[in-house]
Amino acid sequence: MTTLATTDTLTKDALTVLQPGFTGTSAPDWLLRRLGEGLASVGLFGRNIQTPGQLAALTAQLRAERDDVLVAIDEEGGDVTRLEVVEGSSFPGNLALGSVDDTELTRAVAHELGRRLAECGVNLNWAPSADVNSNPDNPVIGVRAFGSGTDLVSRHTAAYVEGLQAAGVAACTKHFPGHGDTAVDSHHALPRIDVDLATLDVRDLDPFRAAIAAGTKAVMSAHILVPALDADLPATLSRRILTGLLREELGYDGLIVTDGMEMEAISGTYGIEHGSVLAIAAGADAICVGGGLADEDTVLRLRDALVSAVRTGDLAEERLADAAARVRALAAWTRTADTGPGVPSDVGLVAARRALRVTRGAAYSGPVTGAPFVASFPPVANIAVGDETPWGVAAELRKVLPGTVTGDFTGESAGADALAAAGDRRIVAVVRDVHRHGWMRAALDLIVAARPDTVVVEMGVPRADAVGALYVATNGAARVCGAAAVEALTSTH
Repeated sequence: MTTLATTDTLTKDALTVLQPGFTGTSAPDWLLRRLGEGLASVGLFGRNIQTPGQLAALTAQLRAERDDVLVAIDEEGGDVTRLEVVEGSSFPGNLALGSVDDTELTRAVAHELGRRLAECGVNLNWAPSADVNSNPDNPVIGVRAFGSGTDLVSRHTAAYVEGLQAAGVAACTKHFPGHGDTAVDSHHALPRIDVDLATLDVRDLDPFRAAIAAGTKAVMSAHILVPALDADLPATLSRRILTGLLREELGYDGLIVTDGMEMEAISGTYGIEHGSVLAIAAGADAICVGGGLADEDTVLRLRDALVSAVRTGDLAEERLADAAARVRALAAWTRTADTGPGVPSDVGLVAARRALRVTRGAAYSGPVTGAPFVASFPPVANIAVGDETPWGVAAELRKVLPGTVTGDFTGESAGADALAAAGDRRIVAVVRDVHRHGWMRAALDLIVAARPDTVVVEMGVPRADAVGALYVATNGAARVCGAAAVEALTSTH
């Protein structure tokens, strides 16, 4: 095996700045070999996780090869969960926490989530989202934001960072300089934010200032074009934004991580090799890749692209060395970080209950009983959330009312199809971001008009009017939000 002692410094540094993923629930030989050569970080996704015990065994396998490896994960809680990808999260997401607006609760949720990650050997979390969801039609942020108000987002971002890091897990605040005012998902294309500098400063940058003041160990860049800051390059590739704004103006001295370089906003225009070189040159310290590209070939291509760029003068060797040093510094912090006291708790369910918003309509005649029909209207899932994690209330409702029947409906005929399938059963209509989907709104209107006793559960951003005999807004689609909603649906209080 090639070891650190026999790998040249330039190649070590190029490997050190990469945060690749891989496939499988145990580490492949190629990954272990590259850890021995200088790779310092690994990114985990839902495909790598089955149970907490299996995850702990996987991280132990990685640390047997390199004891200071950074093991990163995209675990926001709520809709974006990797730790509980199979069953849904035990923690509500940011919007639920922001709707409660209790920073101590946010801190407690983040600490308990961090405790569980640390228990499994994960020490870097690509969270929280500090984006201000100022565009209600945002297709990729939505419930992942604490809300649409800057002050609220700022105080909860700081609380989340503090809670997570008190558990010994480094926070990675994202998506700098703010992904909230976008109508395009950067997984598919390059979003553009056309607002003036003053608006950006007071609306989008303050949550990152709060995160920096709270000591966030990492910041993740956004693949967005912000002409007021840089008319030519997206934030991830912009020296003006990463170095000029984040480092020099905001005074941030921690690790800068890119969002996934395989996302179309970068790979479709610049390619991941050239994009990675530009990102490091701009001031990024770690290249996240592996959400869709998870093999040895990708790692070698990126390593070689960085080494070649240094040798041709396109990337300063000192910049690459500085980036690698920041990665190693964070790894050193995680080895000595105090995980603090903590015991398993149900703080997630407590938070989900507090986040519920329940409205009784004129047709309300009592709680859901008997054998209802749950009609779910699923939108197309964005890539960050994924479509493998279950959502809704059917599974939880069936625990209380075993005769519950379910069905999924989409498209122009969704409302009529759901009515036909329900028969004479009471309908529980479950929607997600109904304000963004005309077909969903039409289906809901049709059902409520035909069946006034319909119960409506909104599990996305609750911007549409409350309708139905009983309307429950959960402010997120985590499993624990569904459990809290079922309590409300079946309660006599």
